[in-house]
Amino acid sequence: MALRFEDKQALVAEVHAVAAKAQSVVAAEYRGLTVAKLTDLRAKARNSGVYLRVVKNTLARKAVEGTPFECVGSSLKGPLVLAFSQDDPGAAARLVKTFAKDNDKLVPTLVSLGGVLLSGKDLDRVASLPTKDQALSMLLGTLKAPITKFVATVAAPHAKLVRTIAAVKDQKQASA
Repeated sequence: MALRFEDKQALVAEVHAVAAKAQSVVAAEYRGLTVAKLTDLRAKARNSGVYLRVVKNTLARKAVEGTPFECVGSSLKGPLVLAFSQDDPGAAARLVKTFAKDNDKLVPTLVSLGGVLLSGKDLDRVASLPTKDQALSMLLGTLKAPITKFVATVAAPHAKLVRTIAAVKDQKQASA
């Protein structure tokens, strides 16, 4: 069913608002994917905080104008579904990657992260980005490591002295 001009304007405005705040976008060709599978993909996207939308390429090009994802406009070809990551830069890539494992009809064509256009082959690199919680825990571990090693180094001579005295005591008791 064809969209009216007002509906197209509303759709472009909606996608533009999402793209302006998004951290990354993944475009995937969905040719041959059944409606049930696409509905399942949409449900998984809602649960993972990813905005997923099938948009005509001409409307998508207009929607991404003036956003960090303007670079993807010229690469939009074929029937594509756009997945925008809102909070986590790798969320859309992880969603498309896991869904494409089970559904070979979903083919990632491009990824854009921070205004840089990457090919669909780079999806694994973006999908492997840590989540915010994982990145914070890695940072905390890095900050904590020198202090932990320092405490272990300071405590080592005292522990060695105690073990030596205990060994001498055990040796004297065994000889007596």
